Amino acid sequence: MPNTPGSAGPPEVRVPRFVGLMAMDARETAAKHGVRLAAPDRPGFDDLVLDYVVRQYPPPDAEIPRGAVVTVWFDLGPHGGGGGAGVREPRRPGPPGGGLRRELDESGQPEVGVGSVGGP
Repeated sequence: MPNTPGSAGPPEVRVPRFVGLMAMDARETAAKHGVRLAAPDRPGFDDLVLDYVVRQYPPPDAEIPRGAVVTVWFDLGPHGGGGGAGVREPRRPGPPGGGLRRELDESGQPEVGVGSVGGP
């Protein structure tokens, strides 16, 4: 449909990027762009402030009708979840230097038997 003078705006809007935003910022951004947010993993979504969005659908820059719903999911945080399905991301740094990770990162042939007692 063409945009007519006096209309409320374009019939379709581009989805903003919500990933990385805190809940309160995500709600403000959604309002500015003319979309609604739904958070199936947070029943009290309207009261959330500091939880961070970790996933969204539809993705950023997709065109959707003005007023359509964008679904967002949040980080479980230090006290959240446990046993349920959800976003699984490593939150701790990787293993310390050395060991298997270091051997795989180095170029060349790994040495066999390094550190073994009585080896050749």
